Amino acid sequence: MSTVPAASLEPIPTVRIKPGRGWAPVNLKEIWVYRELLYFLVWRDVKVRYKQTILGGLWAILQPFFTMIVFTIFFSKLAGIGSDGVPYPIFSYAGLLSWNFFAQALSQSSSSIVTDASLITKVYFPRLVIPISAVLAGVVDFAVAFVLLIGMMAYYHLWPSAAVVYLPLLLLLAVAAALGVGLWLSALNVQYRDVRYVIPFFIQIWLFVTPVIYPGSKVAAKLKEIGLPPWLYGLNPMAGVVEGFRWALIRTPPPSASVLITSTTVTILLLVSGAFYFSRMERGFADIV
Repeated sequence: MSTVPAASLEPIPTVRIKPGRGWAPVNLKEIWVYRELLYFLVWRDVKVRYKQTILGGLWAILQPFFTMIVFTIFFSKLAGIGSDGVPYPIFSYAGLLSWNFFAQALSQSSSSIVTDASLITKVYFPRLVIPISAVLAGVVDFAVAFVLLIGMMAYYHLWPSAAVVYLPLLLLLAVAAALGVGLWLSALNVQYRDVRYVIPFFIQIWLFVTPVIYPGSKVAAKLKEIGLPPWLYGLNPMAGVVEGFRWALIRTPPPSASVLITSTTVTILLLVSGAFYFSRMERGFADIV
């Protein structure tokens, strides 16, 4: 019986996990290492959302569809709100498509850390993976609801122009906006549990200041009337996204460059600051949740 010399044995590496200090930078390399975990968390969120449901993925279509009907009746037929020269049903649905993704992703990511408290307290992994997975899971609902939009475009004989190539960038902008705000709120929700009661109201108010029901051109014109620059409307990061979606898909007037640049800048600031704040606060998540 032969034995292996002790000198030939390689030492077992020791990994020491300890909280950082101050405003620690986000470790993107670590997130990449845990990319398989991110995939399984996204898949878990999708399965849980439609588990034991009668209609399954159709819920992703029914919600914006019936909301579109309500908007068409009350805001188009009764209030006479314009729609940039396209039929109001498809005008509102195209806006709801991007907005519903943002609202759902924001809601899910904001509560994700508290929801996965049992996972956080048992094993180590980069906590940033949890809100990211909550946001990415919403892309599945977006894809399902997009099928109905294609059918509506065929019905109204509206086909996208060459601007449709910008659609992935606009979706990426919506993902970044939802994740940026979601990182702030998810970290705050751990520390202050009453944040979860504010989030639904916050999202509802945000809907009415976003050009989902009405065209953004009316807001820009009103700002000019009162002597304010139109780019102020771009401080709402979803303003450029919603207007951009309609422009890319149903040929409405393009969003102004100033609004789109402002929305993009605000989104980047929200994402970067949210990531740093989340990284700073995550050291205490396991103790608080």
